[in-house]
Amino acid sequence: MWMDEVRGRERGELRARRFQAGARARRAASLALSNRKEFATPHHGAVNSLQVDLTEGRYLLSGASDGSAAVFDVWNATEYEAGFIAKHRNILLVDKQHQNGHRFAVSAAVWYPVDTGLFVTASFDQYVKVWDTNSTQVVMEFKMPGKVYTAAMSPVATTHMLIGTGTADVQVRLCDIASGAFTHTLSGHRDGIMSLEWSASSEWILMSGGCDGAIRFWDIRRAGCFQVLDQSRSQLGKRPPLVKSAVDNQDHTDSLGPSPSTRSLAQKRAGISKKSSPALRKIQNLTHGQMQQRLHPGLSSSQNRATAHYGAVTGLRTTTDGMYLLSSGSDSRLRLWDIDSGCNTLVNFEAMRLQTGKPLQLAVTEDPSLVFVPCMASIKAYNLWSGTTFRTFRGHYELVNCCYYSEQDQELYTGGNDRQILVWTPSTPAFTEMEDHDKTLSGADEDNWSD
Repeated sequence: MWMDEVRGRERGELRARRFQAGARARRAASLALSNRKEFATPHHGAVNSLQVDLTEGRYLLSGASDGSAAVFDVWNATEYEAGFIAKHRNILLVDKQHQNGHRFAVSAAVWYPVDTGLFVTASFDQYVKVWDTNSTQVVMEFKMPGKVYTAAMSPVATTHMLIGTGTADVQVRLCDIASGAFTHTLSGHRDGIMSLEWSASSEWILMSGGCDGAIRFWDIRRAGCFQVLDQSRSQLGKRPPLVKSAVDNQDHTDSLGPSPSTRSLAQKRAGISKKSSPALRKIQNLTHGQMQQRLHPGLSSSQNRATAHYGAVTGLRTTTDGMYLLSSGSDSRLRLWDIDSGCNTLVNFEAMRLQTGKPLQLAVTEDPSLVFVPCMASIKAYNLWSGTTFRTFRGHYELVNCCYYSEQDQELYTGGNDRQILVWTPSTPAFTEMEDHDKTLSGADEDNWSD
């Protein structure tokens, strides 16, 4: 029971991190549709984006397909119905009636990560706008070359104020709030960019997912992307140790290139003999040089054309520790990637059916132990490490587009085509006996969960 765990923690038998992880996992496992909290949304179209501010964890920002964006206070209710149902109405709204409002659907709405004085909206009208929360006025706007599918700001940035934007154009553009200009244009994708995600451990690393099925890693301090994820490059178990034979071979390898024997073997396989004419060798060297110039720095031709999904990459989400990346695609697949090695971890997530024509917003618990994925008219919670379906949340009447997990309140917010914003809260009492798969989820020992 819960009191047994508390006493075990007081006696020092249970470590603080395990105690905290068990409590968080128990609350996440008890999420249920709240019957005491309700959001009255002013949106007249599908809810496409949700985010709670990163500083206070108090204000919920939403963006909808009718071109509107709204802010809600999730702590203080506007009114109460029947004496106990807390009803939350918007405390701020910008829509088409506003003189600077968007004309088409708002595809992304994100908070400025430092404070709640600013928020950013991206729209299909090809504009990215920065709003002042206090005056509800646009303080800055950026004109894009196509529909804006996504926008993102780094949650850990301390030296820059960049907004990453993905559009129907093939380039990722970075907008600087400080200067009001474009600072970077990142080229490499062969189709539009549908999803963006900043690294949770470095303010300089940006990850982009395109309609060409590629996920590219960018260091904005350097030219070109430095990594392209390949679904066929897998990682089984732990990272492999350094092979001794590989180290021995490096000692016998010329630092400027392969050894003569290796070079001759490669020439034989390619059908190039020593008796080839000088003119032929000159053409081959020239062609090889042109190919190297067209590639991004540090990438070979096969790496540059690698794909992470058979179709568009519709969603990206990193874990809070910055070690893993989750991606969803129009091939209805969810993949977990090791960011350090760039390998596919081969976690086999159970069958799901995802939307294919628009970006999806994924959510991950702080542990991380669960990932929440919008699956048509429901939200599925998967165990991050085994890929099994932990629970299916049903409450929306139409397609679900976005979900956001608040780490502070441990609540799940979801929005869909039915214009609703639903909140899922830990049920009370939260400390109940867990089932076997719940024990595996939190990683706690059986003695800690038994009555």
